[in-house]
Amino acid sequence: MYQDMAERLPPLKSIHYFAVAARLLSFSKAAEELNVTHSAISHQIKALEAWLGVKLFRRANRQVILTDAGQIYLKPVLEAFERLGDASRHLKRREQSGPLTVSTTPSLAAKWLVPHLRTFHVEHPDIDVRISATERLTEFEREDVDVAIRSGRGNWTGVTVEKLLEEDFFPVCSPALLQNGPPLREPQDLARHTWLIDYDWPQDMWGRWLEAVGAGGIKPQRTLSFNHSALMLQAATDGIGVALSAGVLVADDLASKRLVKPLKGSVATDLAYYLVGPSGAFERPKVLAFRDWLRREAAETVRQASSG
Repeated sequence: MYQDMAERLPPLKSIHYFAVAARLLSFSKAAEELNVTHSAISHQIKALEAWLGVKLFRRANRQVILTDAGQIYLKPVLEAFERLGDASRHLKRREQSGPLTVSTTPSLAAKWLVPHLRTFHVEHPDIDVRISATERLTEFEREDVDVAIRSGRGNWTGVTVEKLLEEDFFPVCSPALLQNGPPLREPQDLARHTWLIDYDWPQDMWGRWLEAVGAGGIKPQRTLSFNHSALMLQAATDGIGVALSAGVLVADDLASKRLVKPLKGSVATDLAYYLVGPSGAFERPKVLAFRDWLRREAAETVRQASSG
Protein backbone atom coordinates (compact mmCIF):
# COMPACT_ATOMS: atom_id res chain seq x y z
CA MET A 1 0.00 0.00 0.00
CA TYR A 2 2.76 2.42 0.97
CA GLN A 3 4.77 1.54 -2.15
CA ASP A 4 1.74 2.24 -4.39
CA MET A 5 1.27 5.61 -2.70
CA ALA A 6 4.93 6.50 -3.08
CA GLU A 7 4.79 5.73 -6.79
CA ARG A 8 1.81 8.05 -7.23
CA LEU A 9 3.39 10.97 -5.36
CA PRO A 10 5.78 13.49 -6.92
CA PRO A 11 9.18 14.11 -5.23
CA LEU A 12 8.34 15.65 -1.86
CA LYS A 13 11.38 17.93 -1.87
CA SER A 14 10.23 19.34 -5.19
CA ILE A 15 6.75 19.92 -3.75
CA HIS A 16 8.26 21.74 -0.76
CA TYR A 17 10.43 23.97 -2.95
CA PHE A 18 7.47 24.69 -5.24
CA ALA A 19 5.27 25.77 -2.32
CA VAL A 20 7.90 28.19 -0.99
CA ALA A 21 8.72 29.64 -4.42
CA ALA A 22 4.99 30.04 -5.21
CA ARG A 23 4.42 31.85 -1.91
CA LEU A 24 7.34 34.23 -2.45
CA LEU A 25 7.07 34.41 -6.28
CA SER A 26 10.85 34.38 -6.34
CA PHE A 27 13.39 31.60 -6.78
CA SER A 28 16.08 33.76 -5.15
CA LYS A 29 14.00 34.48 -2.03
CA ALA A 30 12.97 30.82 -1.84
CA ALA A 31 16.64 29.80 -2.00
CA GLU A 32 17.45 32.25 0.81
CA GLU A 33 14.61 31.00 3.03
CA LEU A 34 15.48 27.34 2.45
CA ASN A 35 19.21 28.01 2.76
CA VAL A 36 19.98 26.45 -0.62
CA THR A 37 21.29 27.77 -3.94
CA HIS A 38 19.18 29.38 -6.65
CA SER A 39 20.08 26.53 -8.98
CA ALA A 40 18.80 23.98 -6.41
CA ILE A 41 15.39 25.66 -6.47
CA SER A 42 15.38 25.80 -10.26
CA HIS A 43 16.43 22.13 -10.51
CA GLN A 44 13.65 20.95 -8.18
CA ILE A 45 11.00 23.01 -9.95
CA LYS A 46 12.08 21.62 -13.33
CA ALA A 47 11.98 18.08 -11.90
CA LEU A 48 8.43 18.65 -10.64
CA GLU A 49 7.29 20.15 -13.94
CA ALA A 50 8.77 17.17 -15.78
CA TRP A 51 6.97 14.76 -13.44
CA LEU A 52 3.65 16.59 -13.91
CA GLY A 53 4.12 17.32 -17.60
CA VAL A 54 3.10 20.97 -17.20
CA LYS A 55 4.75 24.34 -16.61
CA LEU A 56 4.17 25.77 -13.13
CA PHE A 57 5.99 29.10 -13.48
CA ARG A 58 6.69 31.57 -16.23
CA ARG A 59 9.04 34.49 -16.22
CA ALA A 60 7.69 38.03 -16.44
CA ASN A 61 10.38 40.72 -16.60
CA ARG A 62 12.65 39.97 -13.63
CA GLN A 63 10.26 37.86 -11.58
CA VAL A 64 8.37 34.59 -11.84
CA ILE A 65 4.63 34.14 -11.70
CA LEU A 66 2.45 31.07 -11.51
CA THR A 67 0.92 29.68 -14.65
CA ASP A 68 -2.75 28.73 -14.61
CA ALA A 69 -1.67 25.15 -13.92
CA GLY A 70 0.59 26.37 -11.11
CA GLN A 71 -2.26 28.30 -9.49
CA ILE A 72 -4.55 25.28 -9.69
CA TYR A 73 -1.85 23.04 -8.27
CA LEU A 74 -0.85 25.37 -5.41
CA LYS A 75 -4.11 25.18 -3.46
CA PRO A 76 -4.17 21.40 -2.86
CA VAL A 77 -0.41 21.47 -2.17
CA LEU A 78 -0.87 24.09 0.57
CA GLU A 79 -3.85 22.19 1.96
CA ALA A 80 -1.77 19.00 2.09
CA PHE A 81 1.05 20.79 3.91
CA GLU A 82 -1.45 22.29 6.35
CA ARG A 83 -2.92 18.87 7.11
CA LEU A 84 0.57 17.43 7.54
CA GLY A 85 1.45 20.28 9.88
CA ASP A 86 -1.73 19.78 11.92
CA ALA A 87 -1.07 16.05 12.21
CA SER A 88 2.52 16.67 13.28
CA ARG A 89 1.52 19.26 15.88
CA HIS A 90 -1.17 16.95 17.23
CA LEU A 91 1.26 14.08 17.55
CA LYS A 92 3.85 16.31 19.20
CA ARG A 93 1.31 17.56 21.74
CA ARG A 94 0.24 13.97 22.38
CA GLU A 95 3.82 12.92 23.10
CA GLN A 96 4.52 15.96 25.29
CA SER A 97 1.23 15.96 27.19
CA GLY A 98 -1.99 14.00 27.41
CA PRO A 99 -2.55 10.79 29.36
CA LEU A 100 0.42 8.88 30.74
CA THR A 101 -0.48 5.33 31.73
CA VAL A 102 1.65 3.87 34.51
CA SER A 103 1.34 0.25 35.61
CA THR A 104 2.48 -0.72 39.09
CA THR A 105 1.57 -3.01 41.96
CA PRO A 106 -1.49 -2.12 44.05
CA SER A 107 0.58 -1.74 47.22
CA LEU A 108 3.19 0.57 45.73
CA ALA A 109 0.44 2.61 44.08
CA ALA A 110 -1.51 3.01 47.33
CA LYS A 111 1.37 3.45 49.76
CA TRP A 112 3.89 5.49 47.78
CA LEU A 113 3.13 6.51 44.19
CA VAL A 114 -0.35 8.01 44.54
CA PRO A 115 0.43 10.01 47.71
CA HIS A 116 3.37 11.60 45.91
CA LEU A 117 1.62 12.40 42.61
CA ARG A 118 0.44 15.81 43.74
CA THR A 119 3.87 17.32 43.09
CA PHE A 120 3.96 15.81 39.59
CA HIS A 121 0.61 17.42 38.78
CA VAL A 122 1.91 20.77 40.03
CA GLU A 123 4.99 20.51 37.81
CA HIS A 124 3.17 19.05 34.77
CA PRO A 125 -0.50 20.13 34.83
CA ASP A 126 -0.88 19.19 31.15
CA ILE A 127 -0.07 15.50 31.72
CA ASP A 128 -2.91 13.32 32.98
CA VAL A 129 -1.64 10.24 34.81
CA ARG A 130 -3.54 6.97 34.67
CA ILE A 131 -2.58 4.38 37.26
CA SER A 132 -3.09 0.73 36.35
CA ALA A 133 -2.66 -1.28 39.57
CA THR A 134 -1.88 -4.94 38.97
CA GLU A 135 0.58 -7.59 40.09
CA ARG A 136 0.86 -8.91 36.53
CA LEU A 137 3.88 -7.95 34.46
CA THR A 138 3.09 -5.56 31.64
CA GLU A 139 3.10 -6.73 28.01
CA PHE A 140 3.88 -3.41 26.37
CA GLU A 141 3.28 -4.67 22.85
CA ARG A 142 -0.29 -5.64 23.75
CA GLU A 143 -1.28 -3.12 26.44
CA ASP A 144 -1.85 0.62 26.35
CA VAL A 145 0.79 1.27 29.02
CA ASP A 146 3.61 3.80 28.74
CA VAL A 147 5.82 2.68 31.64
CA ALA A 148 5.67 0.34 34.62
CA ILE A 149 7.17 0.30 38.11
CA ARG A 150 7.99 -3.21 39.23
CA SER A 151 9.77 -4.99 42.05
CA GLY A 152 12.33 -7.59 41.04
CA ARG A 153 15.94 -8.10 40.09
CA GLY A 154 15.80 -5.96 36.97
CA ASN A 155 16.61 -8.83 34.64
CA TRP A 156 13.59 -8.53 32.37
CA THR A 157 14.39 -8.89 28.67
CA GLY A 158 13.26 -6.80 25.72
CA VAL A 159 12.61 -3.67 27.82
CA THR A 160 14.46 -0.64 29.15
CA VAL A 161 15.08 -0.87 32.90
CA GLU A 162 16.22 1.75 35.43
CA LYS A 163 16.62 1.15 39.16
CA LEU A 164 14.67 3.48 41.45
CA LEU A 165 14.74 2.13 45.00
CA GLU A 166 16.37 -0.78 46.73
CA GLU A 167 14.24 -2.87 49.08
CA ASP A 168 15.08 -3.30 52.73
CA PHE A 169 12.67 -4.84 55.25
CA PHE A 170 12.05 -4.07 58.93
CA PRO A 171 9.19 -4.41 61.44
CA VAL A 172 6.61 -1.64 61.89
CA CYS A 173 3.55 -1.27 64.07
CA SER A 174 1.06 1.26 65.34
CA PRO A 175 2.13 3.48 68.27
CA ALA A 176 -1.06 2.30 69.99
CA LEU A 177 0.18 -1.29 69.91
CA LEU A 178 3.27 -0.28 71.86
CA GLN A 179 1.13 1.50 74.43
CA ASN A 180 -1.62 -1.08 74.86
CA GLY A 181 -0.16 -4.40 73.75
CA PRO A 182 2.50 -6.73 75.14
CA PRO A 183 5.99 -5.24 75.46
CA LEU A 184 7.99 -4.98 72.25
CA ARG A 185 11.50 -3.91 73.16
CA GLU A 186 13.59 -6.70 71.64
CA PRO A 187 13.09 -9.32 68.89
CA GLN A 188 12.19 -12.07 71.40
CA ASP A 189 9.12 -10.05 72.39
CA LEU A 190 7.66 -10.73 68.94
CA ALA A 191 6.64 -14.19 70.18
CA ARG A 192 3.74 -12.54 72.04
CA HIS A 193 2.47 -10.63 69.02
CA THR A 194 0.53 -11.28 65.81
CA TRP A 195 2.77 -11.19 62.77
CA LEU A 196 1.31 -9.58 59.67
CA ILE A 197 2.46 -11.14 56.40
CA ASP A 198 2.16 -10.49 52.67
CA TYR A 199 1.94 -14.07 51.46
CA ASP A 200 2.93 -13.06 47.93
CA TRP A 201 6.46 -12.28 49.11
CA PRO A 202 8.94 -14.33 47.04
CA GLN A 203 10.92 -15.09 50.21
CA ASP A 204 10.38 -15.73 53.94
CA MET A 205 11.17 -12.16 54.94
CA TRP A 206 10.27 -12.63 58.62
CA GLY A 207 12.69 -15.54 58.81
CA ARG A 208 15.42 -13.55 57.05
CA TRP A 209 14.97 -10.55 59.33
CA LEU A 210 15.06 -12.68 62.49
CA GLU A 211 18.25 -14.37 61.32
CA ALA A 212 19.78 -10.97 60.53
CA VAL A 213 19.16 -9.69 64.08
CA GLY A 214 20.26 -12.94 65.73
CA ALA A 215 16.81 -14.12 66.76
CA GLY A 216 16.21 -17.03 64.42
CA GLY A 217 13.69 -19.65 65.50
CA ILE A 218 11.20 -17.31 67.19
CA LYS A 219 7.57 -18.14 66.37
CA PRO A 220 4.61 -15.74 66.45
CA GLN A 221 1.62 -15.96 68.72
CA ARG A 222 -0.43 -16.03 65.51
CA THR A 223 -0.19 -14.76 61.93
CA LEU A 224 -2.52 -12.81 59.68
CA SER A 225 -1.73 -12.93 55.97
CA PHE A 226 -2.73 -10.75 53.02
CA ASN A 227 -2.14 -10.82 49.28
CA HIS A 228 -1.25 -7.11 49.16
CA SER A 229 1.20 -5.26 51.38
CA ALA A 230 -1.14 -2.25 51.47
CA LEU A 231 -3.74 -4.38 53.28
CA MET A 232 -1.09 -5.72 55.62
CA LEU A 233 0.03 -2.19 56.48
CA GLN A 234 -3.54 -1.05 57.05
CA ALA A 235 -3.87 -3.85 59.59
CA ALA A 236 -0.65 -2.65 61.23
CA THR A 237 -1.95 0.92 61.33
CA ASP A 238 -5.12 -0.37 63.01
CA GLY A 239 -3.03 -1.99 65.75
CA ILE A 240 -3.82 -5.58 64.80
CA GLY A 241 -0.22 -6.75 64.77
CA VAL A 242 3.37 -6.19 63.69
CA ALA A 243 4.17 -6.03 59.98
CA LEU A 244 7.45 -6.59 58.22
CA SER A 245 7.55 -4.13 55.36
CA ALA A 246 9.73 -2.76 52.62
CA GLY A 247 10.90 0.67 53.65
CA VAL A 248 9.49 2.49 50.62
CA LEU A 249 5.97 1.33 51.46
CA VAL A 250 6.02 2.80 54.97
CA ALA A 251 8.07 5.96 54.39
CA ASP A 252 5.04 8.26 54.56
CA ASP A 253 3.46 6.34 57.47
CA LEU A 254 6.67 6.65 59.48
CA ALA A 255 6.99 10.35 58.68
CA SER A 256 3.41 10.98 59.85
CA LYS A 257 3.81 8.70 62.93
CA ARG A 258 0.97 6.45 61.83
CA LEU A 259 3.52 3.67 62.12
CA VAL A 260 6.75 3.37 64.09
CA LYS A 261 9.80 1.11 64.01
CA PRO A 262 9.68 -0.73 67.35
CA LEU A 263 12.91 -2.67 66.82
CA LYS A 264 16.31 -1.94 65.35
CA GLY A 265 17.72 -3.70 62.35
CA SER A 266 16.73 -4.21 58.74
CA VAL A 267 17.46 -6.85 56.15
CA ALA A 268 18.48 -6.04 52.58
CA THR A 269 17.41 -8.14 49.63
CA ASP A 270 18.51 -8.53 46.05
CA LEU A 271 15.18 -7.01 44.99
CA ALA A 272 14.54 -3.39 44.05
CA TYR A 273 11.91 -1.21 42.44
CA TYR A 274 12.58 -0.46 38.78
CA LEU A 275 11.08 1.81 36.17
CA VAL A 276 10.43 -0.36 33.12
CA GLY A 277 9.43 0.66 29.61
CA PRO A 278 9.49 -0.54 26.02
CA SER A 279 12.45 0.33 23.84
CA GLY A 280 12.62 4.08 23.23
CA ALA A 281 10.01 4.91 25.88
CA PHE A 282 12.38 7.05 27.95
CA GLU A 283 12.96 9.33 24.95
CA ARG A 284 9.32 10.43 24.84
CA PRO A 285 8.85 13.86 26.49
CA LYS A 286 6.02 12.94 28.88
CA VAL A 287 7.74 9.70 29.93
CA LEU A 288 11.00 11.59 30.40
CA ALA A 289 9.21 14.14 32.59
CA PHE A 290 7.72 11.37 34.69
CA ARG A 291 11.04 9.55 34.98
CA ASP A 292 12.87 12.68 36.13
CA TRP A 293 10.19 13.41 38.70
CA LEU A 294 10.23 9.78 39.87
CA ARG A 295 14.00 9.92 40.35
CA ARG A 296 13.68 12.97 42.60
CA GLU A 297 10.87 11.44 44.66
CA ALA A 298 12.84 8.21 45.07
CA ALA A 299 15.93 10.14 46.16
CA GLU A 300 13.87 12.08 48.70
CA THR A 301 12.40 8.85 50.07
CA VAL A 302 15.91 7.46 50.52
CA ARG A 303 17.03 10.69 52.22
CA GLN A 304 14.12 10.63 54.66
CA ALA A 305 14.73 6.99 55.47
CA SER A 306 18.43 7.58 56.19
CA SER A 307 17.72 10.62 58.39
CA GLY A 308 14.91 8.86 60.26
